[in-house]
Amino acid sequence: MRFFLIDRITCWEPGKRAGAVKCISLSEDFFDDHFPLKPIMPGVLILEGMAQLAGLLLEEGARPDSGRGPKALMSIVEKAKFRKPARPGDLLHYGVEVLSVNEAGGRAAARASRDGELVADCTLAFSFHEYENPRGETVARHDYSFRHDPPSFSSAATRRFGPRRGLWARAARE
Repeated sequence: MRFFLIDRITCWEPGKRAGAVKCISLSEDFFDDHFPLKPIMPGVLILEGMAQLAGLLLEEGARPDSGRGPKALMSIVEKAKFRKPARPGDLLHYGVEVLSVNEAGGRAAARASRDGELVADCTLAFSFHEYENPRGETVARHDYSFRHDPPSFSSAATRRFGPRRGLWARAARE
């Protein structure tokens, strides 16, 4: 996953509600282009943070009923409203409450706030899907560590694009 938009889970009641925090920093990648002189966190990323928390909560709530480990995929965003901008230096509080869960999916009410003011709110619907690894390996459900080496660059790619830079170069040196 490219963006982890939850820094810390602050409240966790499986099948009922959850709360999380996102510390918005100017060093986030998306602030380079949104907007250079007046950085504002994109609304779709605020929505993604709420969806990440809601998906984890619904997955955890579905396990006792079905005895399986489904993956919650967001399918519908209802009544999304963005009321205030979120800027670097803000502490964004996510709150999610489960509305319904069954074997096919679930719904959750989500909200994001800063300094007690509502930034965004919506209702999210998810469908449950079984995750099958094509290699047949068992994968830990919440293991977000990178197990694979960075991609290797052929000599043709190196000639065309130059030597590695950034994170991949740092990973290759270590």
